[in-house]
Amino acid sequence: MPEHFAADAVLFDSDGVLVDSKEVGERAWIEWAHLHGLEPRAVLTDLHGRRSRETVALHVAPEAVEAATAVIDGLELERVDGTRALPGAAALVASLPEACRAVVTSAPHALGVARLEVAGVPVPAVLITSEAVARGKPAPDPYLAASAALGVPIHRCLVFEDSEHGIGAARAAGVGTLVGVGESALGLGCDAVVPDLAAARWTGDGVEITRRLDA
Repeated sequence: MPEHFAADAVLFDSDGVLVDSKEVGERAWIEWAHLHGLEPRAVLTDLHGRRSRETVALHVAPEAVEAATAVIDGLELERVDGTRALPGAAALVASLPEACRAVVTSAPHALGVARLEVAGVPVPAVLITSEAVARGKPAPDPYLAASAALGVPIHRCLVFEDSEHGIGAARAAGVGTLVGVGESALGLGCDAVVPDLAAARWTGDGVEITRRLDA
C-alpha cells in the first residue's frame, strides 16, 4: 500500500540520490591519491557524503589543504561527463514547484551544477553547495540553509538521502521526514528507505511512497 508523508518542501541530496557519480568520482580521487603518494583505498574510505575539503584534511598537512582541495575539485569536474541520472530523479524534481524543492550537496557549486545538467536533472533555484556553509555534512548547516532559503520550516521538509553523513545532517537539522535512498541507507534510522526515486511521487502536499526496501 502506498504511504503518504506530509511535507511543504523536498530537499534532495545529489550524489547517490539524484545522480550516479560514484565511479567517475572515485577515479578522480584515486588519481588524486597517487599524486599525493597516498594509498587510494585509505582515501576512498568514508568518502561519500562529505565535502572534499574535509576528506583532503584527513590526508595532507593543514597548510596544503587549500591547494590539494583545488586539485581534487578540478579532477572531479574534468570527469563529470560520466554522471548519469538515477531512476525517477529527473521526473520527481521536475514535478515539484520551484518554491518546494532544493538540492543540498557536499560538492562545490560548479561540480554540483555540472553533474545535474549532464544527467538531465533540473537544477533548482535553491542549490546549497559546499561553499554555502561553514560546516558541511554531518553538521546540520546545509539542510538548515536550504530550509531558510525556501522559507519553509525544517520540520515541514522531507529529505531524500543515501549516506550516513547526509542522514546525520538531516536528523541534526530536525527535518520532519527522512527518506533513505538505496541499500546504503538501510539501518540508519530513516523513516522509510526506497530503492530509488521512481518509488516516490509529489502529491502537492507531500510525498507518496509506493515501494520500500525496508518494508
